[in-house]
Amino acid sequence: MAAAHISGPSGFLREQAGPEIMRLRNKVIAVIDDDARVRASTASLLRSLGCVAMAYASVADFLGSTETAVDCVLTDLQMPGLTGLDLGAALRERGSSVPVILMTAFPSPGVRAKARMLKMAGFLEKPLHPDRLLEVLRQALPA
Repeated sequence: MAAAHISGPSGFLREQAGPEIMRLRNKVIAVIDDDARVRASTASLLRSLGCVAMAYASVADFLGSTETAVDCVLTDLQMPGLTGLDLGAALRERGSSVPVILMTAFPSPGVRAKARMLKMAGFLEKPLHPDRLLEVLRQALPA
């Protein structure tokens, strides 16, 4: 399943993202993905950007955690049990305004429409590209 890995950093991320990366410093980002390799590589990338990454194997693990005070959630769409869309709905029902960014290897217009309806903060296609992740995080998180 090599397609799930994050592609390598580009020139933009290395050379031009200094101020953007500083904005992310110490932001707590929850990473939820049932694929351990994707979860680990995404968390590693976030840490390289200065974020505090907290990794969860499922939506249920995240919702059941006592450490759910996060600045943003980056979640896979399709997982066993609750999906990323289910998480967005559950957080909104609880009155949470934490930004939720969906990621999927199977994008479709229907999923994008549901994500907009649930006011998801972003939508990323796998494999994740560091530049695009940085762009979506910048949009989702206040300065």
